[in-house]
Amino acid sequence: MSALAAPAPPTGVPKLSSFLAFDFGQKRTGVAVGNRLLRTAQPQGSIHAQGDARFVKIAEKIREWQPDALVTGVPFHPDGADNDNTQPAKKFARQLRGRFKLPVFEVDERYSTTEALSRGAKDADATSACIILEQFLRSLP
Repeated sequence: MSALAAPAPPTGVPKLSSFLAFDFGQKRTGVAVGNRLLRTAQPQGSIHAQGDARFVKIAEKIREWQPDALVTGVPFHPDGADNDNTQPAKKFARQLRGRFKLPVFEVDERYSTTEALSRGAKDADATSACIILEQFLRSLP
């Protein structure tokens, strides 16, 4: 079971939806894909790029998977306060919205990397993206 707190159910989510999720990092961004029907996620590796090069690779993933919406993790300190990566992750979510014109849902990703590492993940970023997406999918009615 995840150490993450359950988020409030998101609003405006279509009934049958597929999602592409991201665990944003300054140097690497983990990617996972999943759907509402199965409520599971599968890792899709990590993008090792920054700036516009990162978005070129994300565009390739979007063309490949044709998601209905995107999900991205936003990190916080255990007490809920912003950490050094909170604002960059929120900026990343805004950039996804602006560039790809898809709904973007933000998920509190506290402890996702710790959980991924405890699972023995070979690609902790992609596994973290799975954890983020599965947390989101569990929150849907």
